[in-house]
Amino acid sequence: MTHGAGSNANAPMLVAIAEALAAREWLVLRCDLPYRQRRPGGSPRPTEAAGDRAGLKSAVELIRPMVKGRVLLGGHSYGGRQASMLLAEETKLVDSLLLCSYPLHPPGQPEKLRTQHLPRIEVPVLFVHGTKDPFGSPDEMREAVKLVKHARIEFIDRAGHDLNRGKDLAFLDLLA
Repeated sequence: MTHGAGSNANAPMLVAIAEALAAREWLVLRCDLPYRQRRPGGSPRPTEAAGDRAGLKSAVELIRPMVKGRVLLGGHSYGGRQASMLLAEETKLVDSLLLCSYPLHPPGQPEKLRTQHLPRIEVPVLFVHGTKDPFGSPDEMREAVKLVKHARIEFIDRAGHDLNRGKDLAFLDLLA
C-alpha cells in the first residue's frame, strides 16, 4: 500500500487499512514512494513518476517471496495511479489491485482524464471512492471503471478524497 501525492506511508488511511488487513492475517507493506524517500515534503514531479513505478515494482519483488498466496498492490490517489500505470505495463506483476480515491482528473478539470492506461490492466481491480471526492464524481468514476476488464467500484457515502481517514473499511471484505 502506498500513499497519495502530499502524504507518506504513515497516512491515517493507510495505517487503518494495513491494520485491518493484518488482523485478517494478510502481510501488508506500507511504503513511501521514491520521491517521498528523497524529500519529506512536497508533491511528486512529473519527471519522478517512472521512478515511483520502479519503486513499486521493487517493493512487490521484495515481498513476493514472503507471501504464500495472492499479492495485491494498492494505493491512495497518486500512489494508486502509479500502481495502476505499473500494472498496465507489467500485467502479471500482482494478482489484484486496490485503488483508493483514484485521481480520475484534477479537481475542476474533468476534461483532463487519466484513463488512457486503464484498458491494459488485466488483474481484478477494486476502486474505492468517496461520493464527495473532487477528483471524480460517482458518475465519472462509474464510466472510468468500465474501461477495466475486471473491475468494480465501491463508494463511501459522503466521503471526500481522504475516504474519512479509513474509518469505514467495509470494502476490505471484498478482497477476500
